[in-house]
Amino acid sequence: MNNQHTKILGHLRATKGLTQREAMLDYSIQSFTKRISELRKLGYSIDGVKGKHPVTGQRYTRYILIEETAQ
Repeated sequence: MNNQHTKILGHLRATKGLTQREAMLDYSIQSFTKRISELRKLGYSIDGVKGKHPVTGQRYTRYILIEETAQ
């Protein structure tokens, strides 16, 4: 597991999710969806919830840690 995995997991554990935009702005993570895919392969249950910004109409996916079974 790399440093970006650690940052993402820490955020997911502490909050109600993380979007690609938040990962880019808060943690400078460019390949966020790739990191999510890697974490899923490591055994973490991460769900993607689709949303739409109420003002701009921009669509996004918020990733949420469902269950933690990986070590």
